[in-house]
Amino acid sequence: MTAKDIVISAVRQLFGDRDPSAVDRWVASDYRQHSSLAPDGPEGLRHLLQTAPDGFRYDLHRAIADGDLVALHGTYHGIAAAPLVAFDIFRVTDGKLAEHWDALAPVVETTVSGRSQTDGPTEITDREATAANRAVVSAFVDDVLKGGKVDTITDYVSTEQYWQHNPGVGDGLDGFATAFGALAAQGISLVYDTVHRVIAEGNFVLTVSEGRLGATPTAFYDLFRVENGKIVEHWDVTPEIVTDLPHSNGLF
Repeated sequence: MTAKDIVISAVRQLFGDRDPSAVDRWVASDYRQHSSLAPDGPEGLRHLLQTAPDGFRYDLHRAIADGDLVALHGTYHGIAAAPLVAFDIFRVTDGKLAEHWDALAPVVETTVSGRSQTDGPTEITDREATAANRAVVSAFVDDVLKGGKVDTITDYVSTEQYWQHNPGVGDGLDGFATAFGALAAQGISLVYDTVHRVIAEGNFVLTVSEGRLGATPTAFYDLFRVENGKIVEHWDVTPEIVTDLPHSNGLF
């Protein structure tokens, strides 16, 4: 089985079937947890499953595999007042889940673009362009989001199509500019300090970064779709970084 097959099978049994015994089949004994929702180790995950409410379910939208890392884009239902859009990243070692990171945000029913936080293409294509697409997205994050070189944005983002799934941002470069302008008018800075990882497969690239939204420490999980060498679509989850965690591993 590939790393992606392992993760999808494990997640279906863990979160779909809600089978605590799946922990024994799929989770390493030294499982390292970075989520704010569970303690370290397999028993922390088992307890999370055993205490999940009756209405709990997970819907998978996208899966991206890059070496031993597999990133999932999905929606959790039943663990909060509103469904939660989530990015989950698993590291696979020796056929088992060895490490996990995540970011979650409530579903927003009405968005500026009219697109949901999870709809759009799901198929992995252009696997032969994985390295080139990783480079385009990495340069965009470094130059524009981290470096503030907004005048270089058209080097990376398509001028013909830029579909946006962030609830507060409209489609196209105009939507990007309007959102940034609105933040600036309110005196709110958007700062990317550190890029922790870049996960790429074909036309999809996920970046995980740490920074600030205004004065709030923020985790930035940004998923980009690349077509013909340009970014054409974007999804994200940007939760506040919390320090009160049920383990000592940190969020990143």
